Amino acid sequence: MSVIKAFAALRPKPEYAADIAAPPFDVLDGGEAREMAEGNPYSFLHVSKAEIDLDGPISAYDGRVYAKAASNLGWLAANAMLRDDRPCLYIYRLTMDGAAQTGLVMCGSTGEYLSGRIRRHELTREDKERDRTRHIEATNANAEPVFLAYRHADNPGIRARLGAFTSGCQPVYDFTADDGIRHQVWVIDGAEDIEGFISDFQILPMIYIADGHHRSAAAANVAQSRRETGADPNAEYNYMLSVVFPDTELRILACNRVVKDLNGLSPDGFLSALSGLFAVSRSDTQVWPDRLHVFGMYLDKCWYRLELIHTETISGGLTGVLDVSVLQDAVLAPILGIGDPRTDKRIDFIGGVRGLGELEKMVDSGEMAVAFSLFPTSMDQLLAVAGADEIMPPKSTWFEPKLRSGLFIHMLK
Repeated sequence: MSVIKAFAALRPKPEYAADIAAPPFDVLDGGEAREMAEGNPYSFLHVSKAEIDLDGPISAYDGRVYAKAASNLGWLAANAMLRDDRPCLYIYRLTMDGAAQTGLVMCGSTGEYLSGRIRRHELTREDKERDRTRHIEATNANAEPVFLAYRHADNPGIRARLGAFTSGCQPVYDFTADDGIRHQVWVIDGAEDIEGFISDFQILPMIYIADGHHRSAAAANVAQSRRETGADPNAEYNYMLSVVFPDTELRILACNRVVKDLNGLSPDGFLSALSGLFAVSRSDTQVWPDRLHVFGMYLDKCWYRLELIHTETISGGLTGVLDVSVLQDAVLAPILGIGDPRTDKRIDFIGGVRGLGELEKMVDSGEMAVAFSLFPTSMDQLLAVAGADEIMPPKSTWFEPKLRSGLFIHMLK
């Protein structure tokens, strides 16, 4: 059984929705966020990345950043937002390139996250988990949603109920962001409709984190801390803001890799080291891998196609066959010396939505020495790994489109 809860969202007044809605905090660096929010005092980046409003070089983890986030949220709430007068559920539809994904906005249980009924597939980084925990405590809110998925086959009635509701009434928000993605939101405030969705989710054996591992871990941290001083099981701090979608509608792009240096090797030496594991061929065009165990590589202003030929390097199991694991086990660790990609500062991860031109740019600039393009992890692979309570390597997936922040806020009081 999966528990979901209605809540009274703090959300934009309709005329401000497009101005407030912003990309998630973790897909932009400080400079990109500052540029995007410039001239728009309503952008939710002033809350999710409040360092953009503080002068001089400042760490995103500085205490002044969290205080500024709380202050900015208070200003937004007073000037451009409304609070629903009773608990509701919400429907959030994103449409990209003609394909729509429709999810239910609700509060998921931190208890179910801690017990494993809400399944994760990645480990968190301590610094980022602490950052989001401090953000929740400072703002007294879940300011950005956790992106969840469920198996459509476990209860096809959920998708049918979502479709029936959206076809029967007008959205409260309907706008297209500057990246071309359309965002629509409906409010479910009828008691009978709410109970119908709650009952539908009780049928599901589990739900899965698609994106937002740090946000979910932070929400659980806050819940555990507050339960030490209060025992109310219905308190809002026991729940986390979430949007849950059917797996059949979700789109995963590759999360590509770039590495700062060749670990002491020359380009020719690196190519020689790869040739024992891969069939290496030079390409006159960018290499988008078309199947598992084929990689693109950009090195010294040239593209190469790498096809794994020594499959004994695959460690096996649900995670070992993933291309992120194959690349790590066959190349990044033994040849380039990247032992732990979660903490090693020599590696970075580039979402597939940025295209292969971004990889070329980073290598040609000298910022990085080599880039790898990967075949995307599939939704079936993700659900299988999470369902088996196993853990993928970091940045195994890149979901697109991204949920916009600021459209729904779950206040803890």
